[in-house]
Amino acid sequence: MIVLLPPSETKAAGGTGASLTTADLGFPGSAVARSRALAALDRLVAAGQDVSTPAKARAAADNAAVRTSPTMPAIERYTGVLFDALDAATLEPAARRWVDDHVVIQSALLGLVRASDLIPAYKVSEHTRLPGERMRDLWSDAGAAIAGFALDLRSKAYASLAPVAGAVPVEIVSPEGKALNHWNKAGKGALVRRLAMAEVEVDTADALVSWASSADVPLTRTEAGLRLVVRDPRLARV
Repeated sequence: MIVLLPPSETKAAGGTGASLTTADLGFPGSAVARSRALAALDRLVAAGQDVSTPAKARAAADNAAVRTSPTMPAIERYTGVLFDALDAATLEPAARRWVDDHVVIQSALLGLVRASDLIPAYKVSEHTRLPGERMRDLWSDAGAAIAGFALDLRSKAYASLAPVAGAVPVEIVSPEGKALNHWNKAGKGALVRRLAMAEVEVDTADALVSWASSADVPLTRTEAGLRLVVRDPRLARV
C-alpha cells in the first residue's frame, strides 16, 4: 500500500542533511522533470522575487539556496495541519519505518518524493509560474511510478497534476455528512498516524475498510472511493 499526501505551503527551516542530491530521491523516473523544474526555479530566482514581507523574503531566500541549503526528511520538512496531526516525530520507531516505507508526498518542485527523502526548504506550489515550464507538463507522467493499491489523500489540484491510475480517493466528512475544509487536512493526518501505529499492510480498499472496522476507525466504502468521518473536528481525531 502507498499513501499519497499533498505537500504543504509551510515548511520547517534548517536541517542537518547534506545539500540536495536529486539522484538520491525516490522515483528516479522523474529525474529529467526534476532537473527542468530546478532549472526553471533558477530562472525565477534570477528574475527577482517578491521580498515585500518577511515571509516572502524568507521564501525567496529558500528558493535562492535550494541547491545548497541543508536537507531533512520530507515528512519532517512539511508542516501545517495535516503534518501536525500525523506528528511523525513522535511515532515509535516501527511506526516511523512504516511511514518511510508507505508514504509518498507530491512536491510541486520535486515531483513524488518518499517520506524519508532528504529535501531542502523551498517555496513552490501548484500555482507557481516557473519560467518556461508548466506544472502539468512536468508531473503528468510522475504517477506512473506508483504500482499497486494507493490511498489518495491529495487535494484535487495535486491529484490532477500527477494522476495515479486506480488510486482510491478519501472523502473527509463530519458526523452529519458535511464536507470539511480546515479539518479535512487534520483528519487525513490523523488517519495516516493510525495506519502507521497499526503498521497496516493491505493491498485493496476493501481490506483497508475491514481493518478500519476492527480498529474502530470510521472509514467506509463509497461509489467514488472511501469516506472518513471525523467525529470531533475540534480535535481532528478519527
